[in-house]
Amino acid sequence: MDVTRGFVAEGLTRARYVTNERVTMAIFLALVLEKPLLIEGPAGAGKTEIAKVLAGTLSTDLIRLQCYEGLDEARALYEWNYQKQLLRLQADEDEGKKWEQVSEHIFSRDYLLERPLLKAITAPRTVVLLIDEIDKADEEFEAFLLELLSDFQVSIPELGTLKARERPVVVLTSNRARELSEALRRRCLHLFIDFPGIEQERRIIELKVPDLDARLAAEAARFVGAIRKLGLHKPPSIAETLDWARALAKLGVNELDAEAIRSALSVLLKHEDDRAKVESKASSLATRSR
Repeated sequence: MDVTRGFVAEGLTRARYVTNERVTMAIFLALVLEKPLLIEGPAGAGKTEIAKVLAGTLSTDLIRLQCYEGLDEARALYEWNYQKQLLRLQADEDEGKKWEQVSEHIFSRDYLLERPLLKAITAPRTVVLLIDEIDKADEEFEAFLLELLSDFQVSIPELGTLKARERPVVVLTSNRARELSEALRRRCLHLFIDFPGIEQERRIIELKVPDLDARLAAEAARFVGAIRKLGLHKPPSIAETLDWARALAKLGVNELDAEAIRSALSVLLKHEDDRAKVESKASSLATRSR
């Protein structure tokens, strides 16, 4: 496949992912250099969506590893199918086989349960591997990833080193809950994605919620941009903005006045303190959004 900047830009447009040249360039470079792409930014800014769009653009599968505290190799890479191994042990025991003969079988690929990282490495064609919210995983797990991110291979004691048949396209995301190691950063290209500006978010709303009047879409984008500056506990994500815009359309809202703002805030804000703060400023925010 001939990957060009135009190819990437067309893929993003086809997937209706509204972005800018900086993001397009970072994706293009990650593809042509075959380097993992580390995307940092606030939760809900569209980082995970890039991996999904890439899979669609490349017409391939998306393999996702959701990170969390305590994630280990057994959940991320592989674990042995103990039940299947036990059955084989019993069968071999009945046949009087020695341990050396038995172990050749039960520690083979047939008895391995592949988890996301191993699936990506052994896939017969290039896939997109999303390692989502790497900042939630422990530092030990982050260190474990280094071999995969630099050499696209993993080590299994019983089987040796398994190298990728086709290099996966790797996307890592981080909400910056903790600082990532320099070793991991060195292995990746870096991209920071913030919440979109008002004009970009207006385009996103117009594209994804065509039922909403264009004027109201512009007001909604200005409103969301304004409340993100209020120091909320959880600023609205792009997905929540779109849900809210759809709610406005369903409610038949024609003008974003204080009453309209209050009517569907539960779609946009998920913390009571945030809702109370925005409600108390509804009148001034309504005026500012026009």
